[in-house]
Amino acid sequence: MTYPTTEAGNREILFNAFDMNCVVHQSPGLWRHPDDRAREYNTIGYWTEVAQILERGLFDGLFIADVLGPYDVFGSNPDAALRSGAQIPLQDPFLLVSAMAAVTKNLGFGITAGTAYEHPYPFSRRLGTLDHLTGGRVGWNVVTGYLPSAAQNMGQDDQMEHDRRYDHADEYLEVVYKLLEGSWEDDAVVADKASGVFTDPEKVHRIEHQGEFFKTPGIGVVEPSPQRTPVIYQAGASARGRAFAGKHAEAVFINPPTKELAKASVAKIRQSVAEAGRDPYSVRIFAMQTIVTGPDNDAAQAKYDDLTQYIDAEGGLVLMSGWMGIDLSQFDLDQPIGDVKSNAIQSTVETFQKASGREDEVWTVRQLAEWVGVGGFGPVIIGDGPSAAQQLIEWQEETDVDGFNLAYHITPGTFEDVVEHVVPELQRLGRYKTEYAGGTLRNKLFGAGDHLPEDHHGAQFQLRRKA
Repeated sequence: MTYPTTEAGNREILFNAFDMNCVVHQSPGLWRHPDDRAREYNTIGYWTEVAQILERGLFDGLFIADVLGPYDVFGSNPDAALRSGAQIPLQDPFLLVSAMAAVTKNLGFGITAGTAYEHPYPFSRRLGTLDHLTGGRVGWNVVTGYLPSAAQNMGQDDQMEHDRRYDHADEYLEVVYKLLEGSWEDDAVVADKASGVFTDPEKVHRIEHQGEFFKTPGIGVVEPSPQRTPVIYQAGASARGRAFAGKHAEAVFINPPTKELAKASVAKIRQSVAEAGRDPYSVRIFAMQTIVTGPDNDAAQAKYDDLTQYIDAEGGLVLMSGWMGIDLSQFDLDQPIGDVKSNAIQSTVETFQKASGREDEVWTVRQLAEWVGVGGFGPVIIGDGPSAAQQLIEWQEETDVDGFNLAYHITPGTFEDVVEHVVPELQRLGRYKTEYAGGTLRNKLFGAGDHLPEDHHGAQFQLRRKA
């Protein structure tokens, strides 16, 4: 297996839209922009319109982030998160998908769900249900959780230790694989009206799982869906997270703000996949990007300058505090980062300085907040369609990523701009699809069928396929 190519024979660039079922995802404060419609996040019409925009632009998928619990590291409470709307209020991402699937035919849906607080038995049913209802267009972004507030609100003092969370997740996925891959044979459902038999009991099997964390003896309750197991996404960047990705992931999300860091991250992920006995290109790697574009470079720069006046510095620090696990409220906004006694903060700012091209400038805490104000932790591309397209191509060629998770600054305007200005230019350069491939999300991404490939860890739990 290798990377996908276009009809022109060039390496194809893949696109996911990066969104969240909330008002403020990655760009705190920009919900106030007069063109932004994020406040409509709790309406069906907003999401169906977004899905149709993305499908018009031949996006591979809509990647929906999620957390369980508020960002309360900043100030040791959720007040600033509530004031800024930083990923709260927040709704369930799963409930959006059926409506969006009903108004699209090809768009995939990568849904974030954690392994820490829901038993895999009912969760596998939800996955199988959505895979049926979407015609096999679902992916699952597996997360182990990182906000202590989620653990506390689920009756625990704190989360499991980092690596232990992945041990738990390994077994969680094993139960899901057994239920979705190894319980029902392909032809178990006979739907024989003459005999009155709907399902042949001889072809439905108990999974008899007895592990350290879970005991699940019985049968799955969902008949085989188009993919059986949805496409597995993952985003862990630690050594243990990469090992987990090597074993399970089919698509990986990364968010380094520089090409150098992205290249190193991609190489480590592909190495982990190879060490798990799989083709290193059997995983599609998406890097986070935010694109500010328009009909020409001056218009794109003017748009970016306009966006910056709506940045919410406190909201940016709320998100950074949650991502880094450090309470940034203890520092004055105009305090130079060099005076902050934290290696984690200083190394993060050094990375941002490099990404911005302002390496010799002394940054303050306020500038750190403003940097994440448009596009969050990831890089920002500013330019017209040809310029943005060329920068994306350079990112792919220099880092070996397969595509990009495109975060919005205003919504759905960011995605409309990309579809209008960037997609046609990538197509002209022979780097972007001109039509969707057929079949399920897995087949669209890999062109190798609908089910887990033989070298995937989950394939060992498959029942023998009928000829």
